[in-house]
Formats: sequence, structure tokens, C-alpha cells
Amino acid sequence: MRASMWWQLLLPALALVSSWSARCFEAAVTTDELEPLPPPLQWDFYNKTCPDVEKYVKEQIELYAKQDKTLAPKFIRILYADCFIKGCDASFLLDGPDSEKTAAANSALLGAPLDVIDKIKEVLEQNCPGVVSCADIINLAARDAVVWTGGTSYPVPTGRRDGNSSTAASVDLPLSAVPWSSVVPYFQARGLDVLDLTTLLGGHSLGRTGCVFISDRLYDFNKTGQPDPSMDPSLLVQLREQCPQNSTNHVYLNPDTGENYTLGDTFYHRVLTHRAVLGIDQQIAAHNDSYQIAEKFDASFDDFKKNFGRSMTRMGFAHLLPGDQGEIRKNCRVVNGK
Repeated sequence: MRASMWWQLLLPALALVSSWSARCFEAAVTTDELEPLPPPLQWDFYNKTCPDVEKYVKEQIELYAKQDKTLAPKFIRILYADCFIKGCDASFLLDGPDSEKTAAANSALLGAPLDVIDKIKEVLEQNCPGVVSCADIINLAARDAVVWTGGTSYPVPTGRRDGNSSTAASVDLPLSAVPWSSVVPYFQARGLDVLDLTTLLGGHSLGRTGCVFISDRLYDFNKTGQPDPSMDPSLLVQLREQCPQNSTNHVYLNPDTGENYTLGDTFYHRVLTHRAVLGIDQQIAAHNDSYQIAEKFDASFDDFKKNFGRSMTRMGFAHLLPGDQGEIRKNCRVVNGK
């Protein structure tokens, strides 16, 4: 996951105790746990029209992730970027001078990751022309990326429709320094809860972030001219060495395992010991409900991985187009007829 923005920030502190305990720490994600599905999603939507769709997507993700291990977390990031602006409609993939993908926060997602999605679409059009939506491709690719980075597989319902317009690049995802109280309603509005928020933030054991996104924590927290007092002093020294003021460098979101580009089992321990790199991650420890979840995930990495898959599936439910709207794009970069 590339760092920046609040794709790495995720959701609420409400009546959580009962809701997260009901979903947390079960043997595996099953389709029954995710019913009822929001329309137009279905299980095995392509069973008759493109029964091998998941195989085609998986093969391409594995092929290209083997060549470039940084790609996998970027597919996860693309799902977040697409679903949380307009909804899961593949509008992120549309080309144009003011398209969503041109927002500054998304610069690391351009190039190779989008080329791979083009390749997946090409393969699907050869085998199942005009059938599989680009929005479903994003969700399936993100799931296979999670598995590639060491996560647990999870079911992905399909049947999404592609949007035929993109949001201007000025409509951006908020920065990673945003307070928890602002992140909560942002994610609630997309159907997620505190368990999802705390879980999805665990994706920050993958990838890197730019020093610009943590400079406030290092040098001018809340415009005080001082570092973030919640940061462990030894981490502060380490990050200041890597990120001198006005630096354009990048640092790993999880210094323990970042260079491996795999889900690491120390993320929540770092949060609990005040060694999180991003401010939004450290805020997990400042709220009782999310703190309890972090303790559970720190104690059981397997429970985290299972819940990560469930929350990724739920993220793919955000603001879906009804079945009578949108289209199935032939080319993920342009709407049909252009």
C-alpha cells in the first residue's frame, strides 16, 4: 500500500463492542458471513457467462507480482482509491486530464499497476467479451494481491457495473494526519465500522510512504514546532535520519518487514508501543475500542489476516451502481463509445 492519504486511515468509534466481537476471530471468511449482499452483487455472478474469470485474474496477478513485488500492495490501494471517492465503479481507471488517477496522492499507482489491469481486461475480453466489469476486476485483483502478500484468501461477490464518468482530480482522499474523529464518519458513510477501520489500517505493514506525509509528526506536530509526543523517541531519531526536513525520501510503513512487501505480524505491536510510522495508525492506540482490537490482532496474526479479508470484501460494497445503471467497459480506461 503506498502510503499517503487516508486509504490508510480507516473507521468509527461508536457502538462497536458488540459489532466487532460478533465478527471477529472466526475460523475463516465464508459467504454466509457476508449475506445479505448489497445489489447488484451476487455469488458466482459469472458462473455461466465467464466461469474461469477468477482463474484468469489470479494468473495475471501472480505473473506480474513475481516480476515486481511492489505491485501487490498497489492493487490493494487501487481498490481503496476507487471505492472511496465515488463508489466501486472503476471510475479510478478512466483516463483524462482531471481524472481521479491524476490526483497527487495516486501518482505511485500510475504506470505498471494500471498496465496489469489492462492486461487482465485484455485476457478477459479474449475469453469472455463484454462480460466482466472493470470494477469487478479491481476487487478480484485486490483479493489476489492480498493472498500474494501473505494474507488469507476471501470470497469476492461480483456483478458490479462500471461508471461512465470520473471525478475531478481535485476531489482527493484526505491526508494521513487527519484526526480519528474525522476518519470515523468518513468510513461510516461507506458502510464500515471500527473493526474494519482498525483492520484495514493493518495493511500499512506493506509498502512505503513519502516523508512529506509524516513530516508534521517529526518536526511540527499540530503546528507546535515540536515532534508528536506519542512517538517513541527511538523511532523519532530513526525517522528524522531518513526524513530530514523538506525531504522527498520515502520510508517503509513497517520498518520491520517493509522491504519484503508482505503482511507483517508486528504492525499492531508497533502501534501499542508507540512505534507506528503514520499518525493515523498511532491513533488506534488512543481509543479504547480500537486499542482492544489491536491487542487481539497483536496476540493472533491469523485472526488479523482473516478479518483483513472480510474487511476488504466489505470495502468493495461501497456505493454500488444499480443494475440498470453504468456499463461493462470494453476498455477500462475509457467509457464505451469513445
